[in-house]
Amino acid sequence: MSTKRHSVRRGPAPRFVVCIENAAYPASLELHKLYRVLPDADAARDGDLRIVDESGEDYLYPADWFAALELPRRVKSSLLRRSAQPQSA
Repeated sequence: MSTKRHSVRRGPAPRFVVCIENAAYPASLELHKLYRVLPDADAARDGDLRIVDESGEDYLYPADWFAALELPRRVKSSLLRRSAQPQSA
């Protein structure tokens, strides 16, 4: 029997950012609000992030409008559970 741990290959870990610039789109992005970054390699190459904004849809925004966050696992889990729940109107 092996004592070696087998790693399960998963997608990229969810990333979270905080909005630090919203002057161009104040109705779409709330200043100082946390947002989840959706994976988008093409957007990243162009210097953008794919964010689900206040409309509930995902759009590309300049990456320099956001600051990356390293969140404790407990906080990240809570945010991911909340985002998976249906939003009430």
